Amino acid sequence: MIMPNNLGRQYSLHADEYKKKACEVLDSGWYILGKEVSAFEEEWSKYIGAKYCVGLASGLDALWISFRLLNIGVGDEVIVCANAYIACVMGITMNGATPVFVEPDKYDNIDAEKIEAVITDKTKAILAVHLYGQSCDMTKIMGLANKYNLRVVEDCAQSHGNHWNGKTVGTFGDIGCFSFYPSKGCGAFGDAGAIVTDNEELAKLFRVFRNYGSEKRYHNMMVGSNSRLDELQAGLLRVKLKHLDEFNEERCRIADRYNKEISNPLIQKPLIRPGADSTWHQYVVHVPMYRDALMEFLKEREIGTLIHYPIPPHLSEAYAYLGHKDGDFPIAERFADEVLSLPMYNGMTLDEQSKVINAVNTFKAEV
Repeated sequence: MIMPNNLGRQYSLHADEYKKKACEVLDSGWYILGKEVSAFEEEWSKYIGAKYCVGLASGLDALWISFRLLNIGVGDEVIVCANAYIACVMGITMNGATPVFVEPDKYDNIDAEKIEAVITDKTKAILAVHLYGQSCDMTKIMGLANKYNLRVVEDCAQSHGNHWNGKTVGTFGDIGCFSFYPSKGCGAFGDAGAIVTDNEELAKLFRVFRNYGSEKRYHNMMVGSNSRLDELQAGLLRVKLKHLDEFNEERCRIADRYNKEISNPLIQKPLIRPGADSTWHQYVVHVPMYRDALMEFLKEREIGTLIHYPIPPHLSEAYAYLGHKDGDFPIAERFADEVLSLPMYNGMTLDEQSKVINAVNTFKAEV
């Protein structure tokens, strides 16, 4: 069986290093906010090209705490792509703010040309979600943010080491948010997250907020949260980070082969925005009429696939209170019906790649 993502393969590439680091952390006797977290924060900020990094418990925490510390809440609006993962929207609504959806473009990210039309007096921020491993049009987004005095938060959960015109994503806006969920490019061995920023005061607030609002033990300057990146995950992430470029390069090689050899006219291969690169967090094809049939066809041949994402957030039961209905965002809704993620993981063999390519090319439309 070829899985959509085989995390064991990536682990096996450097298993001895992970085991050594895990034992080192366990033997240290220090498990929360110690030297591993501090070292990872320094190394991650350097890798991304930001001044500060603050480790957190998850990518969702990175999002909702960002909007909280930017004082965005009830009565405020935040612009976000209509095909984003629902966690992106939760980061907005957990603070009482209202998500304002914008359709995706042909690159599967927010259509920056459609943002200005939905900016109102209530708009306080743009959430730029870098889906599937490539950048949004950050030139256009930052231009609008400067024009209308808006905050910009970047969701880089799927884009570890991506660039827009040579600059790493996460460094354009006020805050860059990262998830280190195990399936991410630099994935932990459990939940983990972080933010990066060039704003020293924001970084300080994040450090206080993540630790019950306490800068000094038992002295709480605000009502905060328990959202601390733990020592074990930080240590293991330090090992992963050493190999992140090689992981990304390998995924690029797999994607390049898919791009060159998948030739089925029923399949629309992913496009890369001029000015962007991709780390291929997912290899997402569009199958306008036969997505489910292709999915079943591949399953019969022991090839696993995933749909990212089958229900747009505006049609989720969780957001029924927003009052959206079918047809409000037809492009996002169409994408939900036609996207399919093909197997993509580190350690994928040439034979496995060939099997996927041959199966996809063999698929024919039902008559």
